[in-house]
Parts: sequence; structure tokens; C-alpha cells
Amino acid sequence: MNFLQRLEKQILIGDGAMGTLLYSFGKDSCFEELNISHPEQIQSIHKAYIDAGADVIQTNTYAANYLKLQRYGLEDSVKEINSAAVKNAKLAAGNKAFVLGTIGGNRGIKPNSVPIEEIKRSFREQLYCLLLEKVDGILLETYYDLGELETVLTIARKETKLPIVAQISLSEIGILQDQTPINEALRRLEGIGADVVGLNCRLGPHHMLKSLEQVELPKHAFLSAFPNASLPAYTDGKFHYEGDAEYFRKAAQEFRDQGVRLLGGCCGTTPEHIKAFASELKNAVPITEKIVKIAPEKIVVEVSTVKREFPRLEEEVMQGPSVIVELDPPRKLDTAKFFEGAKALKEAGIDAITLADNSLASVRISNESLGYLVKSKFGMRPLIHIACRDRNIIGLQSHLMGLHTLGLHDVLAITGDPARVGDFPGASSVYDVSSFELIQMIKQLNEGLSFSGKDLGQKTDFSIAAAFNPNVRTLDKAVKRLEKKIEYGADYFITQPVFSEEKLIEVSEHTKGLKAPIYIGLMPLLSHKNAEFLHNEVPGIKISETIRERMTRFKEDPIKAGREGIEITKSLIDTALDLFNGIYLITPFLRYELTAELAKYTRERAIKLGRINDHAESTFK
Repeated sequence: MNFLQRLEKQILIGDGAMGTLLYSFGKDSCFEELNISHPEQIQSIHKAYIDAGADVIQTNTYAANYLKLQRYGLEDSVKEINSAAVKNAKLAAGNKAFVLGTIGGNRGIKPNSVPIEEIKRSFREQLYCLLLEKVDGILLETYYDLGELETVLTIARKETKLPIVAQISLSEIGILQDQTPINEALRRLEGIGADVVGLNCRLGPHHMLKSLEQVELPKHAFLSAFPNASLPAYTDGKFHYEGDAEYFRKAAQEFRDQGVRLLGGCCGTTPEHIKAFASELKNAVPITEKIVKIAPEKIVVEVSTVKREFPRLEEEVMQGPSVIVELDPPRKLDTAKFFEGAKALKEAGIDAITLADNSLASVRISNESLGYLVKSKFGMRPLIHIACRDRNIIGLQSHLMGLHTLGLHDVLAITGDPARVGDFPGASSVYDVSSFELIQMIKQLNEGLSFSGKDLGQKTDFSIAAAFNPNVRTLDKAVKRLEKKIEYGADYFITQPVFSEEKLIEVSEHTKGLKAPIYIGLMPLLSHKNAEFLHNEVPGIKISETIRERMTRFKEDPIKAGREGIEITKSLIDTALDLFNGIYLITPFLRYELTAELAKYTRERAIKLGRINDHAESTFK
């Protein structure tokens, strides 16, 4: 009997983890390459699972595709590695077990982390390699992104009539990260043509069984489950799992009761775990009827919702001139000058004070704490910059949840300068996500869903700014990036400082069709040296030759140079107000008196132009 005929009549036992055992043996590189360099070790693990009672083993090819092998410089060895893996599995299996060719998912909890066209090309290459070696079927496992799994399953179904097992991975009981209920997801996979549908990885037996309670018996396919041994622990620099085999033995019958016909193990499982399953269920007759628990309806209860205290900036700037000012958090613990600056800017009537997130990778006081204090002390709106550089996805979500709790709803999502340019050049730059993905994830929080798709119980109300660097040779390409950021969820843009009227006009012409407003960045120059440093050494800033020449005239007179910098900025404000509603003033070196003067000047000019009324004392509206 073939694989599917056996599943029709009995429960089959799958194998367990390959990587867990290799890691425990001291291997910590590319596990798939060991198919070539250490074939006897791979064969030995396969045999151990078969001896434990596995009817089905999978090739050691989970990450043997172009996209993942290129991390090790092995992208040109896809065929060699996959061919060797199948041969190793077949040598170990003999006539005792079926051999499934394994292909793992590429996307984790970041839905768009790998372009789908790259995934398709990589998948086809690996699939053909496995099919050429005549495996007994294909196993698609550890797919967090249902769209990715549906895409590759469609390709596989067109290319082969062999049995296909399609397994999704969950972050929460019974629901995918895109909020698709597990029962619906498995029905969709069955509809595309999967012969076996199920779950693997991430969850241990307890939570996987809870999820399976919500799953109907498929009409034409069979159910599978490959739970993890436990949650991983990290001790003395190594990961390990503590799930015990006896626990698996006790759970075996419950998996049968949920309709599972192919039962194996994932991360942390060993031959002992598989032996425990086999001792209870090997050759057991599967159930044919099942009562399904209806998944509880998701009810989002808005309890103690943190309400927005300020109007949305993107709406304000659409209605008329608006000024925001960046005041960098201090590098030292003395905050007196910072708060003096915040008070002066409040009196100048600005709409928001923006707080950078360790700009140029230099350590400063947390902008979250200063933002909360500015709001509490002066009733000002803080706009918090969030860099992808310093926090992984866990830290980013926690940070955003904290901002929401503090009532800080205005954020700027940026990539962040690399760590090597700052105070600690040896520090790691995290970059778990790009600014595009961060924008998308913040929008997801606004829907009441965590980055992993879990229900947060409340919706956040973030207004999301995105960065725009107009100081580039080709503005067309830069504008395309802005359009993409709007697609991801950006509400408005804040630019790097512009230092010429020609550039202001050029930016205005190129961005007329954008659906999101722009705050144009302006920064007063302090001296000739300041201008030369910014132009030559700071990423994203270019100063016109004309402006640099004007600053050079006062090379030996710092006071006059400072006044010239102010006059240059005022001239730029005049032009900017004709073209944009939003002015973004950047305070150099905590010289808040300069940006306060420029903020007042902007207001006076807007009044003369008839853009705002003369009665607004503390705000531009």
C-alpha cells in the first residue's frame, strides 16, 4: 500500500526533530549541508526515528532552498544538498518507512519579509530537485504566512501527483497571524489539493490539541500534527527543550480523538518522544466522526481606552499652516536646558515637539520618558521617533504598547542610523523590520491586533509619520518610496532638512500627486564649519553651493554667521509657505531660541499671507 492508502486505514507515526539532535551534538551551522559532509550522521538520526516506530521520515531539507542557503554561501548547492538528503533518507528507510521531501516556509511573522516572486523561484528549484530523486511525497511545513503556503502548494499540486502534506504554524490557539481561523485555513489548503493538512511547530501538545478541537475532519484530506516538545529554554548560551516523552505518550490518544492520522514531532522532539507516540497509536484505527468545538467569537472590549488628547497632525496640516519642532533629548542627565527649550517652543505656539530616537546612534535620554513629561508639564503634543535599529520585534511592540498607555499617539517610523556611526560602533543594529514593515505593524496595532495577530483587547490610535529624504539625485525614485509607504499605512511625511529654494520647488512639483501631506524640514545653520560638516558628513543632508558660500563670508564672525543662518532659513520659510502647509524646524545643539524665533516668524508670515487668523495666541490653528 502507498502512503495515502495506509492513512486511509490507520494512523501513521512521523519522525521528530532533526535540527534539535544535530544541535545537541554540537552542530551549529548549516544543518542541510551535513547531508553532504556528514551523511552517516544524518542517516543515523533517520534510523533512530525508524527504530523508535516512525512510519514516515522527512528529508533533512527544511532550509535547503536558494534563499536560506545563501546565508552560508551555499546557494549554488541546492541540487547537490537536496539530492544527498533524499539518498540519505532512502538508505536509512529501506522498506520500513515512507520518505517525504521537506520544504520549509520562508516568511516568519513578517508577512512581506521575502517577495513572493523570489519565494516561487526558490521553491520550484527545490521541488524539482526532490521530485527527481523520487520521494514518496512532499511535506510543506512551518508556514506562518497562509498566503505563502497557498502559493507554493498551488505550484506543487500542478507539478506532481504525489501526496502533499501542508502544515501551517500558529502563534495563538486556533487562529493564524492574519486572523484566519485554523478550520478555514485547513479547508482552503484542502481545496487547493493538499492530501494531508495540519499543524506543526510553535505549539506544544496542549495548545495544539486546543487548536485541533476547532478543526473539522476534512472531506477529502487527512489531518496531521507535529507538536513541539515544549517551549525552548536558554541556559549557558544554548537552547534546549525540557518536554518529556511520557507527556507525549499521555497526549497520543487525544490526538487520535481529534482526527489526526499522521502524528510526529517538531522542535525539541527526539526518538524517545516518537517512541511514546508509537507505543500508544502505531497502526491504530483512526476516527471517522468528530464533534467540533466552535471557536469562541472574538469580542474586543474597549476597557479604559486611552483617548487621544490632540487632533491628528495629518488632519491639522491639511487644514492650514502647521509647525512642528525637533528638540533632541539630551545626551547627559541634566534636563534643565531641554525643558527650558520645550517651554519656549510652547510659548512660540508650535503644534508638536518631535523627539528623536538616539539620532546618529548616539545615546540620549529616552524620548518616551521626555515625551510623557513634556505632555504632562506643558500640555504639549510629543511626536516620538521610533527607530528599527535598537529593538527587535518584541521590543518594538512593547514600546508601542507603552506609548499607547501613556497617551502618546503621534509617532515617526524610521529605519535609524546604523550603530557603527555612533557612540558604540561595536554594538549590534537589530533591524528586525524595515521602516515600511514598522509602519504596517503600527497600523495593525490600530486594528487591535499585535504584530503576531493576537487580539490586544483595545485598538491603538497612532498617527504615523514616515521619513522622506528629498536630498537625492532622482526625486522620482524617492517619491515612489513615499507611495509605497502610503500603501503600508503612512499618514504623512517629515523630510530631512532642505537648504535651497530650488529644492523646495522641485519637491513640491514631484509630490503634488501624493495623498499624504508633507512637513518640509528646515534647519538654521550656525557657522561655516557647521554647514560644511552637515553637507559632507551627515547622511541625507546636502547644502547648496550658494548657501555654503553665504556662510563662508562670515567664517571669522560666529555671531554674524548665526544671524546669516537665521536669515537663510527665514527666506526658505517664505518659499516653503507658498508650497507646503507643514513646516518642520530642526533645533541644532539644543539652541531652542533659534527655532522658537523661526516658529514665531512662520506664524507672522502665515498671518500676513492670510493663511491663519491673528487671534491664535498659542497655536497655529
